[in-house]
Amino acid sequence: MHEMSIAMAVVGQVQEAAAKVGGVTAVTSVRLQVGELAGVVPDALAFCFELACAGTVLEGAELITESVPGRARCASCPDEWAVGTPPQLCCPACGQATAGLLSGRELQITSVRWEDGPARDRTREPVSEER
Repeated sequence: MHEMSIAMAVVGQVQEAAAKVGGVTAVTSVRLQVGELAGVVPDALAFCFELACAGTVLEGAELITESVPGRARCASCPDEWAVGTPPQLCCPACGQATAGLLSGRELQITSVRWEDGPARDRTREPVSEER
């Protein structure tokens, strides 16, 4: 499951940015663009993100994923199309296999929201299995 390594990398990058700014007491949300051809399962990434955030300034942060559809352009004619999954890389207009991907492989942090100032007491409610 490579989603765990992706989640850990996101957490590490956000922690690094928060440390550079200084005074960040909590990260409340992280927004990611995830291309449909990036090979990432959003639910698995959300699960791994929660685990990777434990014990960090990101603990309790919301992960917001925005899906980016895959699009391609034919090199032989002016046609553009949604490639879908599995990807259709042959031009539906002329049949040539000379497509260039325009989008769909994205995997990037687009925004982070955090709080700064005095640290607040952040206690979590136990889940039913812990009671």
